[in-house]
Amino acid sequence: MEEHLNLPEAEDILYEHHAFTVEKGQQPLRIDKYLMNFIENATRNKIQAAAKEGSIRVNGTPVKSNYKVKPLDEIRVLFSHPPHENLLVPEDIPIDIVYEDEDLLVVNKPAGMVVHPGHGNYSGTLINALTFHFENLPNNSSERPGLVHRIDKDTSGLLVIAKTEEAMAHLSNQFAEKTSAREYTALVWGNMDDDEGTIEGNIGRHSKNRLQNTVFEGDHEDKGKPAVTHYKVLERLGYVTLVSCKLETGRTHQIRVHMKHIGHTLFNDERYGGERILKGTTFTKYKQFVENCFKILPRQALHAKTLGFEHPKTGKWMSFTSEIPEDMQQCIEKWRGYTKN
Repeated sequence: MEEHLNLPEAEDILYEHHAFTVEKGQQPLRIDKYLMNFIENATRNKIQAAAKEGSIRVNGTPVKSNYKVKPLDEIRVLFSHPPHENLLVPEDIPIDIVYEDEDLLVVNKPAGMVVHPGHGNYSGTLINALTFHFENLPNNSSERPGLVHRIDKDTSGLLVIAKTEEAMAHLSNQFAEKTSAREYTALVWGNMDDDEGTIEGNIGRHSKNRLQNTVFEGDHEDKGKPAVTHYKVLERLGYVTLVSCKLETGRTHQIRVHMKHIGHTLFNDERYGGERILKGTTFTKYKQFVENCFKILPRQALHAKTLGFEHPKTGKWMSFTSEIPEDMQQCIEKWRGYTKN
């Protein structure tokens, strides 16, 4: 029995919210289960409700939630309203401005704040705040006001925002040409072998879990985009290491993916498996200690500490540094105490 729905065609009033092509090696899997791996913040109930409304189409035909996906199926999720990220509402949210002039501003983003609206996060983002506090911010190539680069929701630290078209073009070019400077502080699982090193490897979407990125190697090394991370050990704390990472490229989740790739997943990075005890003893006391660290720092241990770029108007090199936030600092202190004892 084919799991297709017969519904009136209403393509002309539907908006595409998601589109996926199923990988060649995909085993048959119910579409509601499949989509849960690919759509952030989606629940099975929501997906099943969308299927009931005829919003989930495979190769152009609406399907029920028990439809089994097959290799190379073209899946589209359509709704009668445009994606929320297209509707930008200014919101009066305070911003920690580190520096500002008429061309740009540098902000210190707290952990937990999303940079721009996207699936599941339509308000409370940095862009909602920026459009409230600043008029006429220039759009970047993705129609996002003021945004030159991004950092992940649960990463804290520095971002530069463009206030004019000229600044947007100039700054974006520096990031593209890799002339800007970005240094992060991270706490990673395990004791690193080398005091410093460079991780290279193309980064792209994980074929099985779309919410993760991965490093492509061997036969697949032509996939993804080139990525280079330079790291240096700052402090060895027994089962974890405090490192400084300098980005040469700026891929999504770059430090998180590269560190996992060399066997040093970020501490408490839930998306990449760092929220489990990856190194250490089997003592209950130790387990309790790590759990307490996770409570203090309920996010991945990553902070965008330093940001440097050439001022788009004056040509002067500008450099900014921000303190490691309280939650991460407390977690590091706890590990210092643990290794001493």
